[in-house]
Amino acid sequence: MTTTTFPQLTSTASASVPGRFTRYASTGARCALGFVFFASGLAGLLNLLPPPSTPMPEGAMALGLALMKTGYMFPLIKATETVAGALLLANCFVPLALVLLAPVLVNIVAFHTFLTPGEVGFPVALLCIELFLAWSYRAAYRPLLTRRATVA
Repeated sequence: MTTTTFPQLTSTASASVPGRFTRYASTGARCALGFVFFASGLAGLLNLLPPPSTPMPEGAMALGLALMKTGYMFPLIKATETVAGALLLANCFVPLALVLLAPVLVNIVAFHTFLTPGEVGFPVALLCIELFLAWSYRAAYRPLLTRRATVA
């Protein structure tokens, strides 16, 4: 009795497609998120943001004015966006940049969800990109999620 061997159904070229897709998708997502936050942060710091074309709801206006009146909060948020966006674009300290942007993104999504309903699509897309990148860099976060860390 002879045994027959069959050729492999997957070639090495097709086996690397998911890895290639993930690499290019994470690079594209990193650059897109970096550009959005670098540009919007810089525009906010340089006071280049155009006024809204439609009147903002009362709660959104109150929050915006409160952030401006503190004297430091709005510039701090915009500086954080600019620095984190530049880090993403430069591909330096990407996990740190994602950690810096996480609370900013949560507040952007919450702002648009509760104060300007109907305008939540783009913020949710940015949040999805952030989550995809955090998953892509999950190995960098593993030490932070240690239950009992030891002193070095």
